[in-house]
Amino acid sequence: MEHLARQVKILKLYAVFISILLTVFIFMSFRPDQSRQRFTEIDVERINVIEKDGTLKLVISNKERQHPGMAEGKNFPQRERDAGMIFFNSYGDECGGLVYDGDTRSAGMVYSVDQFRNDQVMQLRYTETPGSNPTNPSYGLKLWDQPSHELFPLHERARFFDSLKKLNDPAVMDREIKRLNEEGKLSKERMFAGKQGNGDVGLFIRDEKGNPRIKIYVGKDNQVHLETMDEKSQAAPFK
Repeated sequence: MEHLARQVKILKLYAVFISILLTVFIFMSFRPDQSRQRFTEIDVERINVIEKDGTLKLVISNKERQHPGMAEGKNFPQRERDAGMIFFNSYGDECGGLVYDGDTRSAGMVYSVDQFRNDQVMQLRYTETPGSNPTNPSYGLKLWDQPSHELFPLHERARFFDSLKKLNDPAVMDREIKRLNEEGKLSKERMFAGKQGNGDVGLFIRDEKGNPRIKIYVGKDNQVHLETMDEKSQAAPFK
């Protein structure tokens, strides 16, 4: 009888254990998906948004931890960049972003759209120098043409200019920029619509070589101006 009583007691304990385990399992099965969590507030220095395979698609970061940029799966040399968002395409290139900052020396916000496997072709931008000798703020839409990727790949451009900056020689920098421009290896500004730093507000169009050709604006004198120029940026009649 004592042996039977002991077995019954063990069976009761086993039944209680199974019941508790089953209750926990049922409770867990009705809980929300643990892969999705909700936060009321979160402090973070950087967030990387990735695909399932680990491909980087978006970086949201403060200034200190900001991504240097990437082309063809290779990071650019480390550089200082403002806080904001940097976008990446499936090919492994940086393809645009939104950055911003502001202090007593300067202030600005820039939203850039990059050409595939190339640099920026469009920007919405605001810049200002609010220090002791402030300049008028400049803001508007700016467009560029970029050289062929095959002519001067973006990652090679980044390394080239990084090497030039390390030389700390303005004369060499100017000479190399002039050479690259003549070879058609640098971007060319094509249009700006907005307010310039000198206070002019209007539309400013350049040719494929980057030379100013048409200016339609209201100046600081509050008068309307229409200016057309030839390929040498000399005044020319409108055709």
